[in-house]
Amino acid sequence: MPAIESALVVLVPEAERLVKPFRDRYDPAAAIGVPAHITLLYPFKPPDEIGPALLDDLGRGFARFAGFRFSLAHVRRFPAEVLYLAPEPDEPFRQLTSAIWDWYPETPPYGGQWPEVIPHLTVASLRDEKELDRVADEFKRVAQPMLPIDATAQDIALMDNRSGRWHVRTTLGLGGASG
Repeated sequence: MPAIESALVVLVPEAERLVKPFRDRYDPAAAIGVPAHITLLYPFKPPDEIGPALLDDLGRGFARFAGFRFSLAHVRRFPAEVLYLAPEPDEPFRQLTSAIWDWYPETPPYGGQWPEVIPHLTVASLRDEKELDRVADEFKRVAQPMLPIDATAQDIALMDNRSGRWHVRTTLGLGGASG
């Protein structure tokens, strides 16, 4: 049985038109309910530990950050497994990730698996490098006339998979806006 987890993410609905057909086929997270997004912190807290006080703390913390515009213009890869769109600028995402980790040091990004967190919107996650090469070529052809994608981060989505599928539990506004 998969672990019951939560994550803090920036949803990017502006990218769905382009990435959804690829994510539906090549990103296992899409099949379990995860929409197009840029992860800020995963895994976060077990869902049963997230109550009103923690949500209030997160809300106050996120209210100190202004919403921001970003674009998805470049297709990149992590070696061998992941095709992604890179946000520009990426610094606001890095700052939010660092802040959340500072607030909750027991929740390092990706469980501390990587020394550097690189903000990204996953398009495909495949272990077969030749297949990923093929998907990358196809995606670049399809994406070229649609890039860049302009988007705005106005709130942070807290997602969890308590039901067996990922869903948005709540949104917390940046710069005082609330969802």
